[in-house]
Parts: sequence; structure tokens; C-alpha cells
Amino acid sequence: MESGDGFRALDEKSVVEYIKSAPALTARLGGGQLEGVEIREVGDGNLNFVYIVLGPAGSFVLKQALPYIRLVGESWPMTKERAYFEALALKEHGRLCPDHVPEVYHFDRSMSVIGMRYLEPPHIILRKGLIAGIEYPLLAEHMSEYMAKTLFFTSLLYHSTAEHRRAVGEFCGNLEICRLTEQVVFSDPYRVSHFNRWTSPYLDRDAEAVRQDDALKIEVAELKSMFCERAQALIHGDLHTGSIMVTSDSTQVIDPEFAFYGPMGYDIGAFLGNLILAYFSQDGHANEGNDRKAYKQRILRTIAETWDLFQKKFISRWDEHKDGKGEAYPISIYNKPELQISLQQKYMKDLFHDALGFGAAKMIRRIVGIAHVEDFESIADASKRASCERNALNCGRRLLKERRQFETIGQVISVIQEIQP
Repeated sequence: MESGDGFRALDEKSVVEYIKSAPALTARLGGGQLEGVEIREVGDGNLNFVYIVLGPAGSFVLKQALPYIRLVGESWPMTKERAYFEALALKEHGRLCPDHVPEVYHFDRSMSVIGMRYLEPPHIILRKGLIAGIEYPLLAEHMSEYMAKTLFFTSLLYHSTAEHRRAVGEFCGNLEICRLTEQVVFSDPYRVSHFNRWTSPYLDRDAEAVRQDDALKIEVAELKSMFCERAQALIHGDLHTGSIMVTSDSTQVIDPEFAFYGPMGYDIGAFLGNLILAYFSQDGHANEGNDRKAYKQRILRTIAETWDLFQKKFISRWDEHKDGKGEAYPISIYNKPELQISLQQKYMKDLFHDALGFGAAKMIRRIVGIAHVEDFESIADASKRASCERNALNCGRRLLKERRQFETIGQVISVIQEIQP
């Protein structure tokens, strides 16, 4: 595939020639000849092609955005400019949280190609680890750190309004990706759409119930408005368990091509919501040798610890920089300690409710929308899969409609366990 703007789609053969033309990439392989270099296409996502490049002297990953959605094909065009915004977000989030974001070595805007650190084995996609029942004792610590840093330091709590507006303007161009989210998360699951699918016939009535739930639609409309209108921080925009690679002591956030300045709760909710999906899928992966009960409790602890640690770290950074350049709450106005505490409490309460709402919307769309998750899809028995999905769907609907009633993450955990012990 070639176009008039210099773009051409790469394959495993043409990747070699491309690397030769990019000094930053050849340097990563030791320079000179590329003998002994191994190239594998490993992309299993919905949008892009991903190549692992392994050489005797080094390695990296090449990711190329194509001008359509890979999951659907050329019938659903999608701007390849998303690679530009992904590269920007990787660099900015990497600057703020280098321990948990892979380094970018190379970016080619005309080819929509990013070259970045190869996360070598035993790194695997977190979603696959959760399906396999692997424990990640540092996950909550690492993800709370990533979210606290990337969200706080790109918000008006740290930025001046001039800095913030410039940054918001930079990412406004990622509108096609935002439109995609608006459609598949906030619209299609609540109407008849040929893109929607679910485990039929088991969930036919459940899908219909979502489309007929007027109270749910009112809440989703509010979330969609917030998603479109609130430029609160530079969010990853797709922070599910398929966008995180892990080992027992490493957590790396990848694939921020959906990045833009949006509501913080969307990132927090995406991560927590996908952990909740992982919890509800466990019964489908249980067997005689492992009933997964202990692992389900581990997931619940990770959910609770992530929010509690995030809240602590976020407020700590707020306290540390309260006299800084951030213009959300100037110290000249909000100059009483008790007033500052009241502001923080309200801010975090609202953020908690935002996160629950967005997380619930992400759960619902993964069950009755276009793109499902391997947590459920890998359960071979359709009846058992549908039972797990129904519990997750019921949980999502309840959290979305009742999110403002929750005061603690412990109360959310209780609802999850009430639906599926």
C-alpha cells in the first residue's frame, strides 16, 4: 500500500530496508550490516502492525499505524496521524514517569512509524497474565505511581492556564481517535448497531436490556459530555490491561495512541474496570486443580490498593506543589489549610465517581459492543462465558447508575463480591 504523501505499509521484508534508512534504528542494532536480524510481526490489537526487531547487538519494536482499523479492515478508515499523538504521549509520559513508560528511539511522521524499547521476556501483556492467574505484587504500586504522575503533572494543579491551553491545543488534532471512542464506548452499546456483538443467544435479553435502560442512557450521556468537554489532563485514553506489559517487578504502559487532554477518571476507570472484568472472568478459567478463589481475592486487593495508593500519591504531589505555578487553586485565594483540605476532599470524591462511571462504561462496551476482551473470549464454553459476562455486565450497569452513592473503594468491592462471590 502506497500513497502520495510518502506513506507505504511495511511488511517483514520491507522493514529491513526501512531500518537501513533510519540511523537511530541501525545504531540500536550495532550499526552497519543487518545480518542475523530477526523480524516478527506480533500485533494482536485492533488498530496497528507491530514488529519485534532482534539483532545480535540490540533490539527494538517498530509500530506502524495504517489508515484503517485493523480489526475491521479498509472499510473503516482511520487516520494514521494517531501515531504522531502516540509518540508525543509516550515522550511526555515517559519524561514524567520513566520507570513505567518505554523509551522512544525514533519517530517518522510521514510513515507513521514509532521505534521504541523492546520489552523483552518475561514481559507479557497484563491481560494474558491475569488470564493465566499470575500474581503481580507490585502492580498497584506501579500503576498508582504512573497515573498519579502523568495525571497530576499535566493538569492545572501543576500547569499555568497558558501552558495548559497550549498543551490541550497540541492534542486537539487527535479527533478521529476520540470520535472512535465516543462511538464504541458511549454510543453503540446503547443502540442497535451492526458493529455490536455479544455471546448469543445467551445474552440476547441482556443486550436488549442495556438498550432499553433509560436511566443508564442518561448517565452515559453525562459521561460522554465529560469525555468531550473536560480537558483535565493528558490521559492515555486506552488504559486497559492490554496496554500494559508486566513481569513480577516491572510494569510498562504502552500504546497511548488514544491520548488527548480529557477527564482523569477515564484513565483510572479504564484500568480499574478492566481489573473488574478480569475478576468476573476467573470462574471461567477455574478447573479442578485451581478454583481461582484465592486469585480473585488478589485481584480485589489490587483494585482497592490501586485507588488507595493513587489517592495518597496524588494528594501528596498536590501538597508538595500547592505553592507552585498551578492555577487551578491559587494559594493567594485558597490560603487556609482547612479550605485546602476541603478542596482536596471534594476533588478526589468527584474523581472517584468519575472513575467508577467511566470504568463501568468500559466494562459494558466490552460485553455488548464491537471489541471484546480475551479474559472472556478465551473461555471456550459459551454458556459459562455468558454467565461470567452477565455478572460483569450487571456490575457495570449498577456501578454506572449508582456511582455517586459510593464513598470508598471498599464499598465497590462489596458490590462486586455480592454479584459474584
